[in-house]
Amino acid sequence: MPDMRCIEITTPGGPDVLKETTRPRPEPRAGEILIEVKAAGVNRPDALQRAGAYDPPPGASDLPGLEAAGEVAAIGAGVTRWKVGDAVTALLPGGGYAEYVTTPAEHALPVPKGYSWEQAAALCETFFTVWINVFDRGALQAGETLLVHGGTSGIGTTAIQLAKARGARVVTTAGSEEKCARCRELGADLAINYHEADFVKEAKSLTEGRGVDLVLDMVGGDYIPRNIRALAEDGRLAMIAFLGGPKAEVNFAQVMVKRLTLTGSTLRPRSDLVKADIARALEAEVWPLLDAGTVAPVMDSTFSLADAAKAHARMESSEHIGKIILVP
Repeated sequence: MPDMRCIEITTPGGPDVLKETTRPRPEPRAGEILIEVKAAGVNRPDALQRAGAYDPPPGASDLPGLEAAGEVAAIGAGVTRWKVGDAVTALLPGGGYAEYVTTPAEHALPVPKGYSWEQAAALCETFFTVWINVFDRGALQAGETLLVHGGTSGIGTTAIQLAKARGARVVTTAGSEEKCARCRELGADLAINYHEADFVKEAKSLTEGRGVDLVLDMVGGDYIPRNIRALAEDGRLAMIAFLGGPKAEVNFAQVMVKRLTLTGSTLRPRSDLVKADIARALEAEVWPLLDAGTVAPVMDSTFSLADAAKAHARMESSEHIGKIILVP
């Protein structure tokens, strides 16, 4: 079996533990496709895995990388939709930091019209995450107001655009005026510099004291009770990460009085069937927006596969706006 270049985590730690090596090229099992990777996305869960805090699910590759775009190089038994040579972008159980990767065929989607490999690789992890938390679990409707923290992250830029495209109003937070301006360019009705203003007060002011209908939060920590205060009656809080820590002191009387729903999810451990369902929803509801140019991934920077450590350092600096990509 021929070898491929890849990036492995040599030991739990900082970006410098990512090292280039070679491994045997994987073979697709029944229901899977093998992708020749042209570009792979870099995401926060990759850094958590690198630090030893986010283990791969059983049977998944131990290599980091949860999304990639490329050409189908081989198909496993039972795969009928894809053929060798097809251009796809896919959600991965792991292994994206490599020249080849396997994934369930139903987790792949066609590359949108006119997209580069880098743009295509910037889609799946964030769009799957935003879809299930904002529109499925979060039940955001046209006319409602979404508050999304980290507006210039891959998640944030995606949530802003999709919420606006589906008729919602958007409030977001970011850490500089430059980042706030970028959020407004993407469609945010209000962008709050969290170093200078209280997002609870500003969100309440925009909604004439009512509060927002949904909060999408990846910060956690002391943001959790503040999110609850920012919510309107019958509001929903969707948690997807805890950059500020998973614990907080919460007054649950506010949850009862305002009839709030607190929810959250992680994507990687979900079943293949759930991920396939999300892929079908995205292809029906979101891919036409990508094909039309109504929504597009925001691109920050591209690194060679060998420079994966530099890509992680860029992400953890929080200076980036949009997606960071690796190219083999």
